Amino acid sequence: MSDTALTPGIRAGRLDPAELADNFADLHPALDDHEALVAADRCYFCHDAPCITACPTEIDIPLFIRQIATGTPEAAARTILDQNILGGMCARVCPTETLCEQACVREAAEGKPVLIGRLQRYATDTLMAQGTHPFVRAAPTGKSVGVVGAGPAGLACAHRLAMHGHDVTLYDSRDKPGGLNEFGIAAYKSTEDFAAREVDWLLQIGDITLQTGKRLGRELLLSDLRDAHDAVFLGIGLGGVNALGLEGEDRVGMRDAVDFIAELRQVSDLATLPIGRDVVVIGGGMTAVDAAVQARLLGALNVTLVYRRGRERMNASRFEQDLAASKGVRIITNASPIAVHGNGAVREVEFEYTDDALTATGQTFRLAADQVFKAIGQSLACGDLPDLEGRKIAVTGAGRTSVPGVWAGGDCATGGDDLTVTAVAEGRDAAMDIHATLLG
Repeated sequence: MSDTALTPGIRAGRLDPAELADNFADLHPALDDHEALVAADRCYFCHDAPCITACPTEIDIPLFIRQIATGTPEAAARTILDQNILGGMCARVCPTETLCEQACVREAAEGKPVLIGRLQRYATDTLMAQGTHPFVRAAPTGKSVGVVGAGPAGLACAHRLAMHGHDVTLYDSRDKPGGLNEFGIAAYKSTEDFAAREVDWLLQIGDITLQTGKRLGRELLLSDLRDAHDAVFLGIGLGGVNALGLEGEDRVGMRDAVDFIAELRQVSDLATLPIGRDVVVIGGGMTAVDAAVQARLLGALNVTLVYRRGRERMNASRFEQDLAASKGVRIITNASPIAVHGNGAVREVEFEYTDDALTATGQTFRLAADQVFKAIGQSLACGDLPDLEGRKIAVTGAGRTSVPGVWAGGDCATGGDDLTVTAVAEGRDAAMDIHATLLG
């Protein structure tokens, strides 16, 4: 291996294969049977459980944990998947520490919640390993629904519609389905090609036709979709990336964090993926943390994450912030980028300290950088849409848009947090509203 963490510039192969394999191993290894029983035994099985209210998909958490405790993880999986068909991925990527586990009575009493997320993974993995699908399709209704976007919202919507007997055509702009789960999640959170395997398992419900390489506003027009189907659901996510608006933003070494994460998720050999020696990540959300941590895991010597406000304002959870710090990522807060310096390629990024109201202090500093990842938010990347509210599709109720017969959910729509579990809930609820409307 010729390049190491000390080699300047953007280089591949900074670490040997064994180090890379160890760095990108499963962040939270699966529980074995005994560990699952011990973890389940800590649940109080609350009658009015706050963890259910804290779950965006309202899974009956005490019930599924009791089912694990009584030796029926398959039944537990059915309880989970009935509310959240992507329960396996959500168990891996959900910020449970700020949702169900934060609300856990054990957390309030002892500071140590029941391991709800890992128990959910144990149950869903047990069922999926059997190769069976616990749901069957109802009698055909003769109705057709077009679902645009094969990410969490679109997949949840398509599955629920198929369960109720509707024919579903699932369109996606990429060459494979999965959306954020496939292309936008850190590799150490979803190992062994789980996202793709979960999609294959979900499609076992039947009568969901997948068409890839079809993007709204390019190969697809909303008017044509409305003519071809009885209803349309838009779960297109946020494909655009916000720009810094700085001179020099197009220098070599400047890159969107979402593209870096997507490439990392799809590459077959991590040793071939180039990474800088001195990496700067601009942003404070989960994407920024995922990019920063993975840059370190690939062998970058210095990785600095810079956010314009204080830590308490970062969208990334405290757990994610602490994870980044534990991997050697330096976090600087209350600083905004003001210039990109270099001759053709980036060499330094200049920042100015700001308060939480983004008022400039006049104090500046520079960070050496041969690679910079921008993670300052995403936006809708296509036209031909229903009415917008701000920068997202305006929805009312269970995802109804301004266009009759068109629903929307997930990151592209106004409403909940930009989380996988929230997108699943919105896709599921929109499907139920579509079903009621078509048969009403």
